[in-house]
Formats: sequence, C-alpha cells, structure tokens
Amino acid sequence: MKNKITSQKKDQVINIPIGTLVLPGILVLPPNTKQLVIFTHGSGSGRLSPRNTFVSQVLQKAGMGTLLFDLLTEEEDLIYQNRFDIDLITYRLVMVTRWLLENIETKSLAFGYFGASTGAAAALEASVRPNTTVKAVVSRGGRPDLAMDILEKVNAPTLLIVGGNDEQVIDLNQKAYDQLHCTKKMEIIPGATHLFEEPGTLEEVAKLAADWFKKWLK
Repeated sequence: MKNKITSQKKDQVINIPIGTLVLPGILVLPPNTKQLVIFTHGSGSGRLSPRNTFVSQVLQKAGMGTLLFDLLTEEEDLIYQNRFDIDLITYRLVMVTRWLLENIETKSLAFGYFGASTGAAAALEASVRPNTTVKAVVSRGGRPDLAMDILEKVNAPTLLIVGGNDEQVIDLNQKAYDQLHCTKKMEIIPGATHLFEEPGTLEEVAKLAADWFKKWLK
C-alpha cells in the first residue's frame, strides 16, 4: 500500500518513518503547487530553524511546496559528531525523498533540495543517488566540500550562496564549485556572515533560492 498523507490542511505536521525511527516534519503544499523544496540541515538545526522557516515562507509565497524536517533525533543531535556524519544524514535524506515519492500528494512534484551547513553536502550526495529525482540544489552557507568525492557526478543545477564576510566558507565553496560539472552558480552576498543575520541578507538568500527553483523545478 502506498504511503498517504491524510491531512487536508495546507500546513501539515507529519511523521516520516525511517526504519525503526520516526522523523518529525512540517509539510506545506500551496494549492496547485508543482514543486516541493526539501530543506536539509545537518548541524544543530532542523525543522524549527528560524532561518529555514523564513526561506520556506518566501518559497511558499512563490507557490512552492516545502518540507522542513529533522535529519537527526533529539538524542542523536546531542552527539556533535553526528552533525558531521555525512553518510548518516545523506541516508536519512534519501529515505525521506523516496518516502515522498510514495505519497499520492507529493509523488508527481518536481523536487529540489535546500541545504544549509553540513546539510548542503548531504543534499549534493543525495542528488546523485538512484531514485531521488532531484532537479535542483541550493546551498546556504553550506559545506559542499564535504561531498567532494561525488561533486563531478552531480547533474542537478546547483546554486552556492555564501556570505561575503564568511571567508573560510567562501574558500571551501570555491573549491567545491570548481569540481562541479553541472549547471552551476556561486553567489556571494556582501556584508553577510555565516548565519546571514545582517539586515536584508537572509531576504537576499530567499530571493536567490526562489529564482533558482522557479527556473529549474519544471
């Protein structure tokens, strides 16, 4: 029997089974949407991240569906090393994506990944796995360099967004960018630090992400 999301509400609190685990998530499907952006954050943040929530709301206003969920359980997140276990969080992301492909409400949508921090590496890794059908990837202050071994295999159009004052991460993103052979772009937002807390910088992230997903999630 296919998985089915039974709630008819626009904003749905869902539980995603991954083996013996259940990962909580927040799924928003605007009327007649044809896109779904899956948020992935592997470093101390998840479905309740205020930054991811802000970006997701901008995408929703643009008519896109969004899913924010926790890649790690509360107990797992207490162990710092788990946040950098790219194999683990990639596996979780792949399984969540495949679960969405089994749901009547989401299986026909065009999927994109929005990755932040180590979640960006997981997004890129997951995009090259079989049966994920991801059409675009956006990284916000991410660590795509942690997926260096597979970057040349990435086919999904990829946008890397980095803060202009986040010098170390700019360097890491540039090294990853050079290894990508897909359609790609790197945007550096002047005056922004790693968390894009400066006025107007997160708004710029959201606009860039919305434009990228509108272009490639067809």
